[in-house]
Amino acid sequence: MELRTRSFKALALLALLAFMSVIAWPAARGQGAQSDEAIQSFWKKFKTAIVSGNGQVAANLSSFPVEMSYGIGKIRTKPEFLRRYQQIFNEQTNAAACFANKQPEIEAAEPTRASVACPNQAGDEVVIYHFRLTRTGWKFVALDNLNE
Repeated sequence: MELRTRSFKALALLALLAFMSVIAWPAARGQGAQSDEAIQSFWKKFKTAIVSGNGQVAANLSSFPVEMSYGIGKIRTKPEFLRRYQQIFNEQTNAAACFANKQPEIEAAEPTRASVACPNQAGDEVVIYHFRLTRTGWKFVALDNLNE
């Protein structure tokens, strides 16, 4: 009798797991689609802001402090972002030209993070712009240079 009870419990557990996976699968797929739509919507706004030189919109689409390459101080506020706009988007790369032809790549291991790699003056794609999905949507969070 005890063996039959254990078998029944195991079977019930398997059925419950199968049922939960059937329910969870479409939700997970929908969440991924929503995430793709969210990053694409963010990217369109952010890219347009950089290509047109609209620092105010770019600042509004950023999360502070913005981390910078090794040895360069963080950007802590929107006014500081606006003062350092050229440093962020034109000093190490031509972000406007780069962004015009790029799409963010979502990290497979961390789907709330994405990045865009841009070429430095030598043509090496080592200038990396990092983005993160926050409670208020996707935001620009860091600039890194793999050579530094």
